[in-house]
Amino acid sequence: MEVKIQSIHFDATEKLQAFIEKKVAKLEKSFEDVQKVEVQCKVVKPATAQNKQASLTVTVPGNTLFVEKTADTFEESIDLCVDSMKVQLKKFKEKLRNR
Repeated sequence: MEVKIQSIHFDATEKLQAFIEKKVAKLEKSFEDVQKVEVQCKVVKPATAQNKQASLTVTVPGNTLFVEKTADTFEESIDLCVDSMKVQLKKFKEKLRNR
């Protein structure tokens, strides 16, 4: 699984990158054939609450799944993204099983 992290309008710390990679690695438990994961983190409106936006684009065979969440911290928004991506991956896996 290839993980690509982009930080827009700020520089991501090593700690944040390590956190993202650790969380994204858990997606493979939900679906084994994850080929590529792109993570985008950006600050939406500086100096306001709920301004840290994270989006997750997961490429699986034959499909691309996308999730975007906004929260107070990047860690929180990544958590929300990973949780909802797990749900999407489970649904996708069920569809594959039913074919």
